[in-house]
Amino acid sequence: MKTIKQLSVFIENRTGRINEVTRILEVGGINMSAFSLAETPDFGILRMIVSDVEAAHRALKEAHFGVNVTDVLLVTCANEPGTMHRILEVLAREQVFIEYMYAFSEGEVANVIIRPTDVARAAEILQSHQPC
Repeated sequence: MKTIKQLSVFIENRTGRINEVTRILEVGGINMSAFSLAETPDFGILRMIVSDVEAAHRALKEAHFGVNVTDVLLVTCANEPGTMHRILEVLAREQVFIEYMYAFSEGEVANVIIRPTDVARAAEILQSHQPC
């Protein structure tokens, strides 16, 4: 488990807008290792874990995108039944509120991105309880 940086990009709901983001990243040689897209009727929020946060942030700002950098937790565990429940159970027991989360897995490894309201406290709790 570790704290990492995540980009949140605000995107108007119109055709091709996500393509502009991925083009900017491609031109900058920046890789996306994870992403999540949430939408409302007027805009979407593209949350991304990228290979070079500073360069991506700078390039997207220069292209007039609204973009924020936030700390999130990356929890890497075994990709098996019950692992996610153990993580959530520890956080709930300690009254940690989760704003959002997303996950991806490959083979025997699962990676969970968690955005709690208090990143440092959640990290400390997960470190001490070792749920996975």
